[in-house]
Amino acid sequence: MTAERSPDDPRWRVAERVGDAVLRRFPADVLAVAVHGPLAHGDDDGGGDSEVGLLVATYRPGAGPRPSTRRVDQVLVELTVAGADDYLRRATTITAGWPLAADRYVTTRALHDPTGWLRVLRDEHLARLARARPGEFTTAARQAWYRGSAAHARALRLAEWYETDQALLMLGEARLAAATVQGLFSRTYFRDLGDAVRRTGLAGADMTEVGAALTRQADELAARGRPVDGTVDDLLDG
Repeated sequence: MTAERSPDDPRWRVAERVGDAVLRRFPADVLAVAVHGPLAHGDDDGGGDSEVGLLVATYRPGAGPRPSTRRVDQVLVELTVAGADDYLRRATTITAGWPLAADRYVTTRALHDPTGWLRVLRDEHLARLARARPGEFTTAARQAWYRGSAAHARALRLAEWYETDQALLMLGEARLAAATVQGLFSRTYFRDLGDAVRRTGLAGADMTEVGAALTRQADELAARGRPVDGTVDDLLDG
């Protein structure tokens, strides 16, 4: 999926400047440079207030520029740098973070891709999803659920201690984890953190609502073969 570049959008101008600078400074190291996120989708408001996500794929791990985040001409730029083979391996691994990572593999806009590597990235990821077994997503969902449950329990304790700010932070983590679990159940990926909680109906969910969502998810995990609570032997056996 690609988006047209807009000469009036300051984010595109910054993205192209960064891409040109990377190729100029590291010509022998860089396999591909791509935009991901809102610019790659091309259907945000174009107001210039969202960050620019840039991927630099290198021939070898550790080559090219260092990963960095910086504001350039009032535009926040997140620069991801990864060895091409390592990034392909990452794209073909189902983890608890898959719903928040997959969009970067599927939706990109090339600034430099002479070999068609971005197409390979997308196709390899989609092929991996097509052959993934249901149990792989369930295992990943269980790991995400544990994080959400722990965050929710800590949020409850902090609220009881009147540590309101910290409780709200932990509640936010619990919302996101619960959204991630839902994405893994349905094999749905999200554009970003906000998209995850919005599309799963958890944006603004209070402590009780998040707890209820986690309880329903625990029941679903049990129905899929293993309850979230187990024995020492269960823990050691993985």
